[in-house]
Amino acid sequence: MAARPSTPLSQVLPPLILGGAGFSYQLTSSPNPENTRKVLLRAFDLGIRAIDTSPYYEPSEKLLGESLSHAEFTKLYMRDDYLLITKVGRVSATKSDYSPEWIRYSVARSLERLRTSYLDVVFCHDIELVPEEDVLEAIGVLWEMVAAGTVRYVGISGYPIDTLARVARRAREIYGRPLDVIQNWAQMTLQNDRLEREGLKAFAEAGISSVCSSSPLASGLLRDEGVPIAALGDWHPAPDGLRRAVQAAAVYVASQGESLARLAVQYALQRAQHCSTADFRVGTILGGTSVAEVEENINTAARVLQQSDGMWRWTNKDQGLGPVTSKEDITTDSRLFSAVHRILGAWKDYSFGDEKSQVEEAVVQTKL
Repeated sequence: MAARPSTPLSQVLPPLILGGAGFSYQLTSSPNPENTRKVLLRAFDLGIRAIDTSPYYEPSEKLLGESLSHAEFTKLYMRDDYLLITKVGRVSATKSDYSPEWIRYSVARSLERLRTSYLDVVFCHDIELVPEEDVLEAIGVLWEMVAAGTVRYVGISGYPIDTLARVARRAREIYGRPLDVIQNWAQMTLQNDRLEREGLKAFAEAGISSVCSSSPLASGLLRDEGVPIAALGDWHPAPDGLRRAVQAAAVYVASQGESLARLAVQYALQRAQHCSTADFRVGTILGGTSVAEVEENINTAARVLQQSDGMWRWTNKDQGLGPVTSKEDITTDSRLFSAVHRILGAWKDYSFGDEKSQVEEAVVQTKL
């Protein structure tokens, strides 16, 4: 069982985190143990050492637990070699439960599913769906688990930045200590960078020193092929006008010999690296539904980050953007970034929360 950590999460959070939503019915029609194990083994072989999942990403926790405990994996990696991150509170597309009884049950179930004696990080999942008082009570239950050693770090996740910042401030006032981390999705992207412009400062003022930025592709929007449609159908909250603008950008980027997905991942990683310091880290959660997707994302990461001892490290800013990024590449990327922003026009920096009905639809359906 893990002891209560004395090291801030910002000192152990890696710059790259594998997203467990890729092993869910939201993103694939047939999540299965064999593919999950192949993706995990390849991701770890390429230097990934953190996994973010949730009970809501059914059946991700079960598949991950089976893969992480498989002899093919355990002969190479020990439990202390990686961070295992999950969530509580979000039960289904239409239900959340933040009661103390459910929080305790959910953590115990995650421990069993993931086949581990401790969880490195537990987030309160999509906190905007429930009253803030319920979230604050759940945070207290998780702090009790930190004291007991079953959880190491506590955080909150969601979409509305102002809600996340307000709850973080209130939690510090109530419990006398700041949360360890906040996770925000689809707002440090090539289409919307509100997390960088507004969120990070507000989070830091609430005592937060670690941020997980998920959905660099805006839940699959920023791809040549458009939003993902899997077992749950078309759940994506992007309105038609935004979808058309993104597809126009994808066509232009393809005409320049590049893919929109790679460009979007590159942009998100560069911004996360730019915003990180020795004491404040922004880690990026990358998708991984297949070995090919993991390899493509890692190849992109190699243009921004450094690797040593087989693992990804934060780049020393004095050394530029990364070990293999040439000045010519930087110029080309910047030109493409600007071109995409011009094509997006009024849809640049559009937030799914700009219209109340749309943000409600977004959080009720799913997130990557």
